[in-house]
Amino acid sequence: MRRVQLSTESGFTLPDLPQLLLFIAAGWLLNLTPGPDVLYIVTNALRSGVRAGMVAALGIVSGCFVHVFAAAVGVSALLATSVTAFAVLKWIGAVYLLWMGMRLLMSKITPLDLRNGVPEVDLWRVYRRGFLTNVLNPKVALFFLAFVPQFISPGAENKAAVFLALGVIFNLNSLPINFGYAWLSAWAARRVHAVQRAMHWMERTAGVMFVGFGLRLAMTDNPAQ
Repeated sequence: MRRVQLSTESGFTLPDLPQLLLFIAAGWLLNLTPGPDVLYIVTNALRSGVRAGMVAALGIVSGCFVHVFAAAVGVSALLATSVTAFAVLKWIGAVYLLWMGMRLLMSKITPLDLRNGVPEVDLWRVYRRGFLTNVLNPKVALFFLAFVPQFISPGAENKAAVFLALGVIFNLNSLPINFGYAWLSAWAARRVHAVQRAMHWMERTAGVMFVGFGLRLAMTDNPAQ
């Protein structure tokens, strides 16, 4: 099958066009699936507008880039085989998700007054929390380690470089989906009065879900066991 040649000197090639399109389509489907990332984007967009939702998405994607680079140099393989390394990152991530959930459950909700625009929000904090949500979750690292190699040819000369390129494509590919969630959530908050009245319960529901994600992560077994 014909493959996309990027460098004749290094022999670095991406998958052929049908495989690459399949990879992109699979990435879109995976990013459309609700999870901690989508929940974080939607919550911030509903509460503080589309800009906050987009910044949350950028934070999450930045965290994914860390896992892609780590996987490319073999760190994710270490997490997949080392009980200690996986356990340490797992518990850090679980505690962080639980903290996020409790913070949402205990937060005081101020109704949006859209006549004066959306409330001011610390965008750096939104970005940082989105970044940490992914960086501290070893399951994200294991996802990339399990998903991306399926699209790398066994005969590829530079598998690490191909892995890195596909990881970058996957993350950039996720931005339209994540930005779409942010835009739709902000649109709903501005135009649907019922959504604004339900934001208090949205925050509480998000808090319960983050606590659930944290507990599920804490109970995840190391794949090496």
